[in-house]
Amino acid sequence: MLIGSRPLTTDAEKWFADDCSSVCPLLLKTSVNGWYVRNVLNVVYLRLYMKYDLPNNQSEILPNLLGLNSIEKIALSEFEGFLKAEILLSEKLTHKTKFDVSYILKIHKLALKHLYSFAGNYRDVNMSKGGFPFAASRFLPETMKSFELEILSKLPNTYENKEGLIKDIAKVHGELLFIHPFREGNGRTARILANLMSRKQGYDSLKFELINEEVFKNYVLGVQMSADKNYKKMEDLIRFIFPN
Repeated sequence: MLIGSRPLTTDAEKWFADDCSSVCPLLLKTSVNGWYVRNVLNVVYLRLYMKYDLPNNQSEILPNLLGLNSIEKIALSEFEGFLKAEILLSEKLTHKTKFDVSYILKIHKLALKHLYSFAGNYRDVNMSKGGFPFAASRFLPETMKSFELEILSKLPNTYENKEGLIKDIAKVHGELLFIHPFREGNGRTARILANLMSRKQGYDSLKFELINEEVFKNYVLGVQMSADKNYKKMEDLIRFIFPN
């Protein structure tokens, strides 16, 4: 894991003890086998140590509706929101569910509306990570429209085999992460969408927990290659984490 055996912080311990059981009974079930704790810690780690490159040295502590003033507390609140969103959307998933741009915006809004006023809206700032630039903010509406027209609208309702599904998940996942339409929560929105695409076809969620530090390098490379419409690296990764 990205975190490995990193110990819980004081804030993480308090939040986990005080609020975990109030989210949903599913949280208690997942926390028993360590999945929940590991994911909480991974979110905190990514927010603390894998920061965006922002203009004018903008702070990673974004203005928020809860008045939180530490990256750790914000990361924990974000994680809770995304977990709730995935549970709600999974419960409402049917064979008629259509994965389009409005659905992607819905995922983001459901997850972060408790925390950010920009939830469900495109970012208005250019961003990069590790020197790799994401899609320009001024063109995001047009970019997402093209994404929908060229890729999302062509997703079949059913698949003859899982290989076709794997390739489509890889294409959608790679493109969405390259575009990076939101100020925060892009990777988590993309992962929820990938899980829902899998569940719609009767499979379990993807095993993103298998992405360790070494695999993560290929994950990043897969996103970068997707910018050139080359999805092979992302296909290999999705195939690796696809449920049996």
